[in-house]
Amino acid sequence: MFGLRLATNADLDELMPRTRALNDHEGITVSTETLRKAMRDLLASPSLGGVWIITRDDATIGYAIVTFGFDLEFAGRDAWMTELWIDEAHRQTGAGAAAIELLVPELKQREVGALHLQVRPENPAKRLYERTSFVASPRIVMTRTIG
Repeated sequence: MFGLRLATNADLDELMPRTRALNDHEGITVSTETLRKAMRDLLASPSLGGVWIITRDDATIGYAIVTFGFDLEFAGRDAWMTELWIDEAHRQTGAGAAAIELLVPELKQREVGALHLQVRPENPAKRLYERTSFVASPRIVMTRTIG
């Protein structure tokens, strides 16, 4: 049975190897120290979003990170799922779909009107997102880094 629980600072050491692996897999250049600080900041600031631990039979098998924004198009708060990680041994088991479905009521409770994500077209997870009711937006995401 899959479950979801809001992470706390006590989960940091369990989260870090997974977020490091995700960033490495995606080719995102960010130091472990920077990742750790950002994760601590997110865990300490619920107004920014949240980190949810994904479990199977009470054992951690992954996590999801959602950060909040605000958009009049969605009548207020919207959110971005910036990371979804399922440990390799638990992929293709329904864990990702279960995590997304369990996340929806958590986001409703936080008055989120829309959940967005970005996925590379060649990423096999794209099929998961399509099966869980995500649709391609008629807009393209463009990014400018600041700093």
